[in-house]
Amino acid sequence: MATNSLQGSSEPVMSGRHRWACGLALLTLFLTGCSSSSGQAGGGGEANLKLPPLDEQVGSVSGTTLLWIGLAVCVLGLVFGLTTYSKLRKLPVHQAMREVSELIYTTCKTYLRQQARFLMVLWAFIAIVIVVYFLFLEHMGAKVLIILLFSLIGMAGSFGVAWYGIRVNTFANSRTAHASLKGRPFECFDIPLRSGMSIGMVLISVELFMMLAIMLLLPGDLAGPCFIGFAIGESLGAACLRIAGGIFTKIADVGADLMKIAFHIKEDDARNPGVIADCTGDNAGDSVGPSADGFETYGVTGVALVTFILGAVPNQSEQVQLLVWIFVVRVVMLVASYLSYLLNNAIARAKYGKVDEFDFEKPLSSLVWITSAMSILLTALTTWWMLGGMGDGTMWWKLTVIISCGTLAGALIPELVKAFTSTNSRHVREVVTSAKEGGASLDILSGLVAGNFSGYWLGVAIVALMGAAFLVSGTGSGLGDMGAMSEVKWAVFAFGLVAFGFLGMGAVTIAVDSYGPVTDNAQSVYELSTIEELPDIDEQVKAEFGFTPRWKVAKHFLEAQ
Repeated sequence: MATNSLQGSSEPVMSGRHRWACGLALLTLFLTGCSSSSGQAGGGGEANLKLPPLDEQVGSVSGTTLLWIGLAVCVLGLVFGLTTYSKLRKLPVHQAMREVSELIYTTCKTYLRQQARFLMVLWAFIAIVIVVYFLFLEHMGAKVLIILLFSLIGMAGSFGVAWYGIRVNTFANSRTAHASLKGRPFECFDIPLRSGMSIGMVLISVELFMMLAIMLLLPGDLAGPCFIGFAIGESLGAACLRIAGGIFTKIADVGADLMKIAFHIKEDDARNPGVIADCTGDNAGDSVGPSADGFETYGVTGVALVTFILGAVPNQSEQVQLLVWIFVVRVVMLVASYLSYLLNNAIARAKYGKVDEFDFEKPLSSLVWITSAMSILLTALTTWWMLGGMGDGTMWWKLTVIISCGTLAGALIPELVKAFTSTNSRHVREVVTSAKEGGASLDILSGLVAGNFSGYWLGVAIVALMGAAFLVSGTGSGLGDMGAMSEVKWAVFAFGLVAFGFLGMGAVTIAVDSYGPVTDNAQSVYELSTIEELPDIDEQVKAEFGFTPRWKVAKHFLEAQ
C-alpha cells in the first residue's frame, strides 16, 4: 500500500517520541522517590500522597474554580470529538466501499476483543502483586480496593480510546476513498485529519477529565491511591496494545506481501485475503498503539509531576499554586490545539480548496508548527498570570522556557524525521537509486545508513532541548529560591516539564498519527471494493451523489497520501 512520509513513519515517530517523553516522566518519578524530603512518598510510594486543599487563590482566582473551568473545557473537547464523529459517519459513501470498511472494522473488533481478554488475564496477575504489596507489606487496608478499582479505570481508558480511534478511522477510510472520486485533493486531506482531531480531542479530554475529577471530587487523602492505580492500569493497557499492535501489523503486512509475490498479483488485490488483515494491522499498529500509548504517557507524566510537587515542595501554598498551574496549562494547551486546527484548516481550505493538486505534507506540517507556536504563547500568558509573583519574579518566564523546550520538540522532531522519510527527501531518493543500481543488498545498506543518520540528528535535538531546560533550571536561574527546593530537584522538575510540554499538544500529535492508517486504508478500500468494475457505475454515482467519478485522478490522490 502506498504511503507518504508522514503516514509511513507514523508508528516509529510516535513510538520514539513517546518513548523519550515517558522516559523523562519515569525519571522524574524515580528521582522524586530518591530525593523526597517531605516523607510523603515513603513506604507505599505515590499511594501515600495527599492533596492539600485546592481552594487557595491562584492568579486572583480560586484554584478550585480554575480546575472546575478546566473540567468544563474537557467536556467541550469531548463534545467536539463526538460531534465530528457523527458528521464523519453521515458523509456520503458508496455502498461497495462502505461494505469493505465495515469488514475491516469487524476484523478490528475481533482483534480488540482478543486483546481485552488478554488484558484481563494480565490484570489478574498485576492485581495479585498490588494486593500483596499494598495490603500485606504496606498495610494500607481498604485503600487497596481503590488502587485496584482505578487500575481497571485506567486500563479501560487506554482500551476505550483505542477502540474509539478504530471506529472513527474505519468510518473515515471509506469516506476518504469515496471523496477521491470527485477529483479534488482537499477532501482527501480534510477527512482523515478531521477523524484524527476527533480521536485526539476525545483522548486528551477523557484523560484530563479523569485526573481533574480525582482532584476535585475525591478526598485529598484518596488522591494517591487513585493516581497510582490509574497510572498502573493505563500503563498496562498501553504496553499491551502498543507492543501487540506493532507486532500484529508487521506480521499482517508481510503475510499480504508474500501472497502478492507468490501469486504475482497487484497491490491490494481483492483476491488476496491478507489485505483485510493488513488493513486491520494498519489500525492496530498505527491507531490503537499510538492512541493507547498517548493516553498512558499523558497520564503518567501528570502523575509524575503531581508526585514531584507533593514530595519535593515543602510549602503547602506553593504546592497548590504549582498543582493548579500544571493542570490549567494542560487545559490551555487543549484549547490551543483546537484553535490551531481551526486556523490551519481555514488557511489550508483557502489555499488548497480549489486546486487540482498539492503536497499533502505541507498542511500537516503547518498544523504542527501552528499548534506549537500557539501553545507556547498561551503557556507564557497563563504562567505569567498565575505565577508572575512567585519566587524571585522571574520564575514564570523560566518555567515557560522549560515547557517550551518540550513543546518545540513536538514540532521539531517530525520535521527531522520528514527530512529522512519524505518522498521528496534526498535520502529517500538515494535509497531508490541504490536499489536500482545495486540491488537488494545496497538498498538495505543505504536504508540503514539513512536510518542511523536520522537517529543522530534526533538524538542531538533531544539532548539540546533537554540541556537548555537544565541550564534554565540551574545555578543562578532564580528557580531555586523558592522554599527549600534545591537546584538538583529543580533540574528533575525541569526534565518532567519538558515531557509535559511535549505531550501538551497531544491532540494534534494523535491527529497527525491517525492520518496515516486512514489514508492507507482508503487506498485499500478503493481497490477491494472493485468499484470501477461495477456495471453502469458512472451513471449510478452521478445519479446518487451528483458528480461524475474521475477514476485515474482518484487513484493518484490516494497513492500520493
